[in-house]
Amino acid sequence: MSVDPQDSSLPSDYVPEFNPESNPESIKKVRSPKERLGASRRKFLGRVGLFTASTAVAGVVTPSLFKNQENTAQAEPISKFTGNDFPSRAYQVRIKAAERLKQSIPNHPTNGDEAKYPNKIATDTRGLPHNQLGEVDLKAYQSFTDALKSGDPDKYEQIILGGGRKLVQPLTPLAVSLTGLNPLHFPIPIPPTLDSAEQAAEYVEIAWQGLLQDVPFSEYRNDTNNPLILAAVQDLNRLSGFKGPKENGRITPELLFRGSAFYTDGTGRTIYFTLSGADTGPYVSQFLLRPIPAGTQSYAQLHRVPLATPENSFQINYDEWLLVQNGGSSGREIKFDPVRRYFINGRDQGEIAHNPPPVYTNAALILLGKPVKDNPLAGGVGAPYNPSNPYNKSKTQVGGSGTFGPGYVQGLIAAVSAHAIRAAYWQKYYVHRRLRSEAFGGLVHNNKVKKTDYPIHPDVFNSEILDRLYSNNKSYLLPQFFPEGSPTHSSYPGGASVSAGASVTILKALFDGSYVIPNPVIPDPKDPTKLIPYQGAPLTVEGELNKLAANIGLGRNSAGIHWRTDASASLALGEAVAIAILRDEGSTFREKFSGFTFTKFDGTKVTI
Repeated sequence: MSVDPQDSSLPSDYVPEFNPESNPESIKKVRSPKERLGASRRKFLGRVGLFTASTAVAGVVTPSLFKNQENTAQAEPISKFTGNDFPSRAYQVRIKAAERLKQSIPNHPTNGDEAKYPNKIATDTRGLPHNQLGEVDLKAYQSFTDALKSGDPDKYEQIILGGGRKLVQPLTPLAVSLTGLNPLHFPIPIPPTLDSAEQAAEYVEIAWQGLLQDVPFSEYRNDTNNPLILAAVQDLNRLSGFKGPKENGRITPELLFRGSAFYTDGTGRTIYFTLSGADTGPYVSQFLLRPIPAGTQSYAQLHRVPLATPENSFQINYDEWLLVQNGGSSGREIKFDPVRRYFINGRDQGEIAHNPPPVYTNAALILLGKPVKDNPLAGGVGAPYNPSNPYNKSKTQVGGSGTFGPGYVQGLIAAVSAHAIRAAYWQKYYVHRRLRSEAFGGLVHNNKVKKTDYPIHPDVFNSEILDRLYSNNKSYLLPQFFPEGSPTHSSYPGGASVSAGASVTILKALFDGSYVIPNPVIPDPKDPTKLIPYQGAPLTVEGELNKLAANIGLGRNSAGIHWRTDASASLALGEAVAIAILRDEGSTFREKFSGFTFTKFDGTKVTI
């Protein structure tokens, strides 16, 4: 029906009303001019939801909604890529991405510990009720696994908890990912068993990390005379199951607590790698030291750090430890240094991993920012884009927020983390449920004090670290950096590390990893509120990004809440998640693009 608004035969209280679902020029009777105005405004605002509020504000309206109105013109497509062929191409791209989801699901073998021990001593049970030995109430544990098996949100509300802390997002990994692959497509290695030499070595390592928390990384030199560093190196070299970085089969002071990446061969067997570049130069990545050039702003990376005080060691008292295992809170808080400074030791590292700044977005800004000519300690590093970037050789175009430019980089970093967390949490809740290191420390303490007979490898009890822990704390419990201890989900794999692996992979895919960082810096050992030039081996973008991932991942270990395997396997998992997303991204481009080319954490060069 076409209505002439000038038609005098229409009642004076009729006004046109837009109705895209039926007649676009339908009319409705309104009782008064005031009601007429209000109704028209409400109807218009209601229609804003059909596109977006921002489009309405900007004056951009979908042409098809007003196709029958006079004095409107619709632009002819300038090419087949902006006309009717575009939806068809977009549909085919999505179909191909969806087809990749139909690939076979890999096996996800476990270490068998959960079934092996009926009292669940090798399984993460924190937050559920426990007895005086810290062993879980089996009825409560059954309520937990019943919920996991069901996938029913209502069942998760029936889990029996022991205290005030809630479980962290067990339903999250069941969300369907619309880009990349879904969590069950990513295999990871089988973690060490409770009674293995490798598990013992991982415990001894993080116990030493805690003991060395206030020793500056500048003292981690092969010519060091620091007695704690030398003792840690000697003790770790006695361990048959240690899988961290070594030189000629030996751990050295410069390799203490450096990064590694663990992959699976597809059967669950672990393949071990030292992160390239993460073992070169200063322990702390340039991306955690350099100032951040953020548009019209620039700011130094001066951190709020905990004080080196016994008050900042948590769960060293057995009652407090048991309270936290049951989901309670110690009620204590971290005491902070009033002076902010640069990241110089393991205590700082633990807190940065506890409350991380936007480190990967910051890294992108540092890569994009240009050096300041008259101040080598300021500005960014001016890294070039990856040689595969199609705009590198264009005479007429540059990348931007849509593809291949600064905004695109930051958008991908923001998007990839949630998908990486889903993949990690799926393994945490639905496959491994690995014991946290704080709970393992309780097993060690009870074997020593209460004469239990938990199956812990002798390498733990032969290590001098236990006597040092007892001397400091009057218990054999593993000190925790955080008042709340570990998050209430299982240990393997690590959430912070999987985000690190995914985010760093995005940055390596978009920037030139071989670029040597100009004017590298280190904190001034005499005054860590200042930076001074670093003199030493060249530091590359790829190496410092790998080091950034290791600094964040192993920071959780330094805090006593994760194992080396958690961090190292998570880097490889995050990388795999990012690669799947990059593959989908690559299929969407119209630019002449040969693929994202970069070096993986295992040292192999790939093109996606």
